[in-house]
Amino acid sequence: MIDQSVFTGRKALFHTFGCKLNFAETSTVARLFAEKGIRRIQAGETPDIVVINTCSVTEVADKKCRQAIRGFARRYPDAAIVVTGCYAQLKSEEIAALPGVAVVAGSDRKLLLSDYIDRWMSDHATVHEVTPTKDIRTFSPSCSAEDRTRHFLKVQDGCDYWCTYCTIPMARGRSRSGTIAELVAQAEKVAEDGGREIVLTGVNIGDFGKGRDDNFFDLIKALDRVKGIERYRISSIEPNLLTDEIIDWVAESRAFMPHFHVPLQAGSDEVLRLMRRHYDTSLFRHRMERIRNAMPHAFIGVDLIVGARGETDELFAQSRDFVDSLDISRLHVFPYSERPGTRALELGGVVSQQEKHRRTNEMLAISERKLAEFSSRFAGTVRPVLAEHPRKGKPMMGFTDNYLRVRMQPVPELAGQVVNVLLGSPDNIGEEIEGEIIKP
Repeated sequence: MIDQSVFTGRKALFHTFGCKLNFAETSTVARLFAEKGIRRIQAGETPDIVVINTCSVTEVADKKCRQAIRGFARRYPDAAIVVTGCYAQLKSEEIAALPGVAVVAGSDRKLLLSDYIDRWMSDHATVHEVTPTKDIRTFSPSCSAEDRTRHFLKVQDGCDYWCTYCTIPMARGRSRSGTIAELVAQAEKVAEDGGREIVLTGVNIGDFGKGRDDNFFDLIKALDRVKGIERYRISSIEPNLLTDEIIDWVAESRAFMPHFHVPLQAGSDEVLRLMRRHYDTSLFRHRMERIRNAMPHAFIGVDLIVGARGETDELFAQSRDFVDSLDISRLHVFPYSERPGTRALELGGVVSQQEKHRRTNEMLAISERKLAEFSSRFAGTVRPVLAEHPRKGKPMMGFTDNYLRVRMQPVPELAGQVVNVLLGSPDNIGEEIEGEIIKP
């Protein structure tokens, strides 16, 4: 049993790398710390504890995490450095050897961090708690708030796909998820606390319910009935799991927004085969066309990896032409990163860093054009915007239902409300649109 008096008055700094799922989990850790008497530091204060929730999706991510650990140890030499997350799961021994590290906790141990801090305080011996990935079975619920109006709700964790380039199954474990009843209860709590929008997060959220009788479609139908939540968004969902049934239902639902984020990763069937993805370009095109036919105004973001092993000049050209032919809104482009322990390392056809950079820029140019074209479609139209809380001296921001970022004159009393906004022309690349609130 933890002696909570040990924690009273202590202060913690939280630093998060990576995905929205990590941010949701960090928020939950911070809330659990607060229940033990450890509060977040305020500006100008020195932390007693530094919690770093890490990412390991690329080699660059690993490097940034190492730099952060060393940097915090130098800046706060008397603080206990707590490292968790995917990098901690994959490279725990490497992290434990870094200066200042008090606790190393694997990706399934985040909600136990206050227990580990208590152990460290008793003898100052490094706590090293990492479950072998093959044995990770528990689902840890998490929910974070952004701007008080938008929350990120973790519905699923882990992945069973084992794509050749990816370390996530090694870092997060097997696919598992919360129950519909638990997640509905969390959504109800968000509504009670004044949240108006929930983004559903996870590693492979379309795999929700695997091993049970329910599925992702059952979950979103149940969440749509929660009173007080005006908007839901589905974060990244695999194209083979984004069924026509789900697309058609979202088009008619009460609260699920016309906004999709779907990983393609390569627009070449040969490269998709080398990556061991679960679909081909024909299925992907069908999904994009199904969305566009059901919701002509929908925002469609697409993930893409360039320069993967085996992606020849010809296959890259196929990928570029395929992507260019899709009626989508934006690309999220990532140069391929070699990851230890992945099957991609068994493949030939290594692409140089210089060529990866060139291909990345070529795809980003397509993305900028598509975003500008998509945003321009809505100039002069009125769309609903969830107004965010304005910062002092700054415009009020918000997103339309179809995920256009809008800049408005601040009207603080409208924060947290959905308001009708007349959209102007977007900036040069469509990142933001000037909007005028239509008074009722």
